[in-house]
Amino acid sequence: MEGVRHRTVNVNGINMHIAEMGEGPSILFIHGFPDLWFSWRHQMKALASLGYRCVAPDLRGYGDTDVPASPTAYTSLHVVGDIVGLLDEIAGDNEKVFVVGHDWGAMTAWVLSLFRPDRIRALVNLSVAFTPRNPKRKPLDTLKAVYGNDYYICRFQEPGNIEAEFEQIGTERVLKEFLTYRNPAPIYLHEGKGFGHPIDSPLKLPSWLSEEECHYYASKYEKTGFTGGLNYYRNLDLNWELTAPWTGAKVKVPVKFIVGDLDLTYNAPGAKDYIHKGGLKRDVPLLEDVVVIQGAGHFLHQERPHEINQHIYDFVKKF
Repeated sequence: MEGVRHRTVNVNGINMHIAEMGEGPSILFIHGFPDLWFSWRHQMKALASLGYRCVAPDLRGYGDTDVPASPTAYTSLHVVGDIVGLLDEIAGDNEKVFVVGHDWGAMTAWVLSLFRPDRIRALVNLSVAFTPRNPKRKPLDTLKAVYGNDYYICRFQEPGNIEAEFEQIGTERVLKEFLTYRNPAPIYLHEGKGFGHPIDSPLKLPSWLSEEECHYYASKYEKTGFTGGLNYYRNLDLNWELTAPWTGAKVKVPVKFIVGDLDLTYNAPGAKDYIHKGGLKRDVPLLEDVVVIQGAGHFLHQERPHEINQHIYDFVKKF
C-alpha cells in the first residue's frame, strides 16, 4: 500500500508495530482474529483521503508486534493497556481519538470505552455487540452449555491442541477458511476434522480477497504462529474475573454499531433481540445508530469497504 508509514513504538512493555496514513484528527483502527493492521487497508486509504490520520496497530501476539510468551499476558487489561500506551504516543494528553473496532478489536474497544471514555471522541464498532458481564456465570460455561465442546471458542482453549491441527491444515489454508466463512451458523471444529471438509478441496476466494492478500496474511502468521491470537480466547474467564468491578457499568461514548446480516455473531442466540429491542441501548446509552448490512458476512469491512467507509465517515464527521 502506497502512502502507509510503518514504525514500531514501545507501549506497556512491548514493541508494537503500527501503520499510519494521512493527517488530521486521529482514527484508531483495532483488528480482530485472525487479522492484522492490514485488514483496515480500505478504510485507511479512504479516511486518509478525507482528512483523517489513520492509525492501525498489530495487536500484541500479531504480525510485527511482540508475542509475549505467557498465555495470561493477553487479558483485556493488557490489551487495553497497550492501546492506552499507543494513544499516549500518537495523541496528546488531551486529544481524544475516534476508534473503529472489529471482532476482538470491537470487544477491546468496548472495554477501552468502559475503562477510559476520556480518550474517545466516538466509537464505530463492527460485528461484535457489547456483552454485559453476567456476574452469575463465567463465559466459557455459557458457551459450552449453548454450543457444546466442539464450538470453535471451546476448541481454542487447550494450549497447543488447535495449533497442532492448524499446522496439519497449513497456515494459509486456515486463514482462507476463516476469512471466507460466510455461514450465519456457529463454527464447529470437530477434533481431527478441521473445518469439516478435506483440506485439499477447492476453496474459491471471494472477489474482495486476492491470493496476494492471502499470501501477505500467511507470511505474518508463518512468523508468529496462531498462539498469540488464540490466547485472547483463552483469557475469556480470566477477563470475567478481572472485570468484576465494572459489572453493570455503561459505555458512555457516542457509538455507531454495524453488523452483517450473515455474520455468525448477529445470528447467535439472543443477539438480534439484544441489539434491536433495547438491551444494547440500555448498556450503551449514547448509541446513535445500528446498521445491518444486508448480504454481508463477518469480515464486512473488507467485503463491503465502500459502504463501511461511508458509514464511518458519516458518523465521525459529526464530531
